[in-house]
Amino acid sequence: MNDITPVRDYLTDLQDRICAAIEAADGSARFREDAWARPPGDASPIRGGGRTRVLRDGAVFEQAGIGFSDVSGDRLPPSASAHRPELAGASWRAVGVSLVFHPRNPHLPTTHANVRHFRAECDGETVAWWFGGGFDLTPFYPVDEDVRHWHRTARDLCEPFGGQARYDAHKRWCDEYFFLKHRNETRGVGGLFFDDLSEDFERDFGYLRAVGDGFLDAYLPIVASRKDVPYGDRERAFQLYRRGRYVEFNLVYDRGTLFGLQSGGRAESILMSLPPLVRWEYGYAPEEGSDEQRLLDYLKPRDWLAE
Repeated sequence: MNDITPVRDYLTDLQDRICAAIEAADGSARFREDAWARPPGDASPIRGGGRTRVLRDGAVFEQAGIGFSDVSGDRLPPSASAHRPELAGASWRAVGVSLVFHPRNPHLPTTHANVRHFRAECDGETVAWWFGGGFDLTPFYPVDEDVRHWHRTARDLCEPFGGQARYDAHKRWCDEYFFLKHRNETRGVGGLFFDDLSEDFERDFGYLRAVGDGFLDAYLPIVASRKDVPYGDRERAFQLYRRGRYVEFNLVYDRGTLFGLQSGGRAESILMSLPPLVRWEYGYAPEEGSDEQRLLDYLKPRDWLAE
């Protein structure tokens, strides 16, 4: 089986590059690193460690978190063994980078990206490996130009790896995965999502790198266009209300969050994705014809690149 070292090296470099780009885009705050490792004798079933980096109270980003982790264990947690029951009892190792950025300006969308590699062993032999990842966009006041740019970037990076068919499949997977069943709405306008990709190691690793590298190409132009759009108390209140959907999805449906918490992972790093401020309102309904009501038209799967 191919060595995990080049995957790990790529991921740590990706974290460094994204941090540098986001600090430059923010122009004010810097990431603070919390390097962590499980100490000898720790009662947790998880071994390993990582680098959690958080930028707070910036000019553009209210909070931006990006973490690298390299963790392993002797037994898969229930959320993972239920997904792949044939691996129950296997030892495992997972490396990955995950980020969630919560901008200050309601006109600048929240975003998430994740790229990861997983392998499982029994009796010293690799019995399974796969790559997973993707990126998605969660606007509060969507702009068609931004959504089309986001999806064009996603489609273009898929071109060497199956072209339109790859984009269509992973775009659809994103729409289906980031769906709040109890709200009957998507979390945002989607992007790409894939998991269990294990056809050809070098080709699949190449796709992982394309997705990881493509994130900045997709997001930074939107940051430049929307970070200085004027807003007031109404837009801010709506942003905080809609952030509640992010919390609901991550704590109820997100497989990565469930895997981390059920396997005894580091809670601070796992829950880094949650917004710094959020509010819920009972029975909220946007005004008829308002910009806030307009968002609802975007929270359903759509072909964003249709001519």
